[in-house]
Amino acid sequence: MDSYAKHLFSDAAKQAQAGAGMRDKYERVYETRLTDGLQPDAIAFIESRTSFYMASIAETGWPYIQHRGGPAGFLKVIDTDTLGFADYRGNQQFITSGNLQTNDKVSLILMDYPRRARLKLIGHASMIAADENPELAQKLAQEGQGPAERLVTIRLVAQDWNCPQYITPRFTEAEIADLLGPRLNELNRQIGVLADRLTALGEDPSALLQDTKDKS
Repeated sequence: MDSYAKHLFSDAAKQAQAGAGMRDKYERVYETRLTDGLQPDAIAFIESRTSFYMASIAETGWPYIQHRGGPAGFLKVIDTDTLGFADYRGNQQFITSGNLQTNDKVSLILMDYPRRARLKLIGHASMIAADENPELAQKLAQEGQGPAERLVTIRLVAQDWNCPQYITPRFTEAEIADLLGPRLNELNRQIGVLADRLTALGEDPSALLQDTKDKS
């Protein structure tokens, strides 16, 4: 897999880096970021995402950024250099599919907000009708989503892990439940113990709770 800098650091960007005194640093940093395909940490990261952003390029020259979402694992690692996902019926604007007919270059950003991690990928994408490759359609299918209309594969060219600065942590309901679940369970256990003690003393815990609410 190529260096991310090889394709994204234009001459103008390099000049700006030099002006900021950062050019030598970036030369050293990106020399050490070459990998032979996706590594296990990147594969695990990709397969645990529930969304990503993908940019394609229109004939007008404007980039178009599309958000894709689904259950964890909907973006699949076909091999260490190829990703794929099933494309289902949407708003039928066909912007991305239209763009890929004239320019197959795409750029992806995958976010992990709780851990403030970001993986950037670039590659060449292709989109075909699902019935053109039933075997691939089965491999990329999402359970419960019905039949896919199109299949998208991305032959990766380069990757880059971005720094966590300015990534605000955000959590899904499931992530919050995982974080707070053990504490809530312990609180519920303690409440149960207290309720049992009140009952043993001849008190009605529900009545005491209601009385407290009425007085608050």
